[in-house]
Amino acid sequence: MKSKPLQIAIIIVVDCAIVTVASLLPLLLRFGIFSIDEVYLLRALACLPYDMMITVAVLALFKLYNRVWTFAGGSEFFDAFKATLIIVAIFLLYRMMFSVFMPRSWYPMVWLTLFVLIGCSRLSVRFIRQILWRGSEEINLQKTLLVGGGATASLLINELKYNPMGLKILCVVDDNAQKRNKYIGGLKIEGNRYDIPRLAKKYDIDEIIIAIPSAAPAEIHEIVEICNQTGARLRILPHYAEQMSRDLPGTLRDVNLEDLLGRNPARLEDEGVRQFIEGKTVLVTGGGGSIGSELCRQIAANAPGALLILDIYENTVHDLYIDLNRVYPKLRVVPIIGSVRDEARLRWIFETYRPDIVYHAAAHKHVPLLESSPWEAVKNNCGGTLTLARLADAYNVSDFILISTDKAVRPTSVMGATKRVCEMVVQAINHRSATRFVSVRFGNVLGSSGSVIPLFLRQIEAGGPVTVTHREVTRFFMTIQEAVSLVLDAGLSDSEGELFLLDMGESVRILDLARNLIELKGLVPDKDIRIVFTGLRPGEKLYEELLIGDEDQLPTKNELIFAAKPEETDGEGFLDEVEALIGAAQTSDPAIADRLFALIGETRR
Repeated sequence: MKSKPLQIAIIIVVDCAIVTVASLLPLLLRFGIFSIDEVYLLRALACLPYDMMITVAVLALFKLYNRVWTFAGGSEFFDAFKATLIIVAIFLLYRMMFSVFMPRSWYPMVWLTLFVLIGCSRLSVRFIRQILWRGSEEINLQKTLLVGGGATASLLINELKYNPMGLKILCVVDDNAQKRNKYIGGLKIEGNRYDIPRLAKKYDIDEIIIAIPSAAPAEIHEIVEICNQTGARLRILPHYAEQMSRDLPGTLRDVNLEDLLGRNPARLEDEGVRQFIEGKTVLVTGGGGSIGSELCRQIAANAPGALLILDIYENTVHDLYIDLNRVYPKLRVVPIIGSVRDEARLRWIFETYRPDIVYHAAAHKHVPLLESSPWEAVKNNCGGTLTLARLADAYNVSDFILISTDKAVRPTSVMGATKRVCEMVVQAINHRSATRFVSVRFGNVLGSSGSVIPLFLRQIEAGGPVTVTHREVTRFFMTIQEAVSLVLDAGLSDSEGELFLLDMGESVRILDLARNLIELKGLVPDKDIRIVFTGLRPGEKLYEELLIGDEDQLPTKNELIFAAKPEETDGEGFLDEVEALIGAAQTSDPAIADRLFALIGETRR
């Protein structure tokens, strides 16, 4: 591959040759090859070095040596048109100044020759690349079906002619009935989305590309489900691709987990986030986890005075610390290894750094594991939250935000019950504290560590089977960006609510999710990859809820977020009961789970 300076040098040499041709060709055409007027010929040859320097200088001024000519279009050739006019005008001026006279017909002929040859030399890059590709073997090209017959699809078809990327588009579908049987980029539009399975079979399609950047997520979700019937690989052009005119094939990506939500990702307000965080000392517990690390990254982007990252796992904290130092070299990032169970360690942190805001994301969260270790769940989740919240109150923290879960609603698991206790703890302390305590409750986070999707992907890569607990089990899902935005937005809200939730649309059936993931890999469920039903695990529910029946729903300034006003708790009396529960956990009380559920007024199911 030639370096850029060498490429420019070659183009300059070609342009000098073009100037030579452009200078002599008009004389040949006027006088004939054997009867050129010697005076004019000598004048043309004497001026050639100057003509070459003028041409190169003007072309450089118009940046015609810094264009990507593989993708040349109208603007490039219009610039070449203007540049060659100016070049010939300079030729005329300096010849008149120095009385170097040439035939009048010489000037328009020189301009036309320059423009045509300079344009053709640049355009030849496209044609040579296309010829080389067409002359290569097509046996390994993926037979491709394109979904969408709009402007973006047209751009993609044209770019793939010169940058095939192993693809050969054979047919196009579009839902616009008026486009049926018409052609786009030389390809026939042969049907709509419902014809995809038929056409995929007809052309033995290997890959399907969805080129409808403006389509709503629900529409993309429906198209994905239709495409999954074909067994072909599926890729998509992201929404920003419609604004691009170069390297469009490079924007192609696989259909990702967010495309499976079937709804628009929530766009939460962030105008006040910087004002809320800037210059303040912010403590994030569980800062090395999926939610915690993304919280740290978004907080760091809003210029806190200091960011304290607390986690018991040193490897994740170290990696995050290195990454944040690279991106925000001037930010004071303080990695702290420690447990939220350790009251002395927490007190030292508050005494030393005096945090203004606390985001509490540290928790044990794996439902089946905690069923067999309820004492650890109580000590870590309930005990850690109680200790941290009391210290936040004692050290005059302005805002304390607890990360909770939809499993805290009518909990059937030890994990869910402990998180419900955490919500009630911060609510009880909030009533007597100058610190503002709130909880943020949301569902499963796409792709977070320990969640079902990474498990499914590992099982698919291993050849199966994919394990689903129950045919009808459903869950709410959100992206990690949505989850963190919700947490940050809760810190800004002026609502009277103490509990915040995100409108996450309809819940997703886990069986459908498993099938979609298998099909996105180009495989057939229950043929290439088996799906096995293992039964609900201890503490697991068929479906999750976001609100407890007696919680009042309140509007907020953001229509995608609503607040809930939980039922009042018995303040100090409740906190005393929590302390007694934590004490029982320390002694490995065999009835700890029953005591846990009794504390929140639930009967274990």
